[in-house]
Amino acid sequence: MKQKLLAEGLGTAFLLIGVVGSGIMGASLSGGNIAIALLANAIATGCILYVIITTLGPISGAHFNPAVTLAFLLRREISGKDALAYVILQIIGGILGVWAAHMMFDLDILQASTTDRTGIAQWFSEILATFGLLFVIFGGIRQKPDAVPTLVALYITGAYWFTSSTSFANPAVTISRGFSDTFAGINPAHIPMFIVMQIIGVGLAAVLLPMLFGKD
Repeated sequence: MKQKLLAEGLGTAFLLIGVVGSGIMGASLSGGNIAIALLANAIATGCILYVIITTLGPISGAHFNPAVTLAFLLRREISGKDALAYVILQIIGGILGVWAAHMMFDLDILQASTTDRTGIAQWFSEILATFGLLFVIFGGIRQKPDAVPTLVALYITGAYWFTSSTSFANPAVTISRGFSDTFAGINPAHIPMFIVMQIIGVGLAAVLLPMLFGKD
């Protein structure tokens, strides 16, 4: 179990290093062009997702996301005790990843975001983004397991662009990004509703995806 927890913590840390670090770099090099910064952010996030899912998936299942862990818990494919441990390590790893990104770019390590991300459109986006992520994961497991790293990486890269929230779809990522007042940040006051919407997305997936893909 220790190996699994290390994989979840380290993997989530690398995910946030990718998200926040590429956001910082993209914003600094884009000359104020938000579209270019977002493109850089999306590509880098997709790349790191492919890497960490491929390398750490055989160890822990490569959740790196409390929403994914909750989905597996609802399918009874992970125990409640192990799920709680996964979520704790995911959150800790995510925050440490944010701090590592700040250190790399010579920024204040301790920050709180001032970027507002709220409103019905973004909340609804988080429901769809989370449901879509689970659709990709469980559909991939059912139809083509070896392709799951690619499918998830492509989905998140695209979802940065086709959702108004830029597809957080991950409570650990949402919490961690509250600790960064950079391009990828989210105002801590807006975190709770994002997480509520993500949980709703999990609930929809728990109802609909077994009818589509089964539980194998």
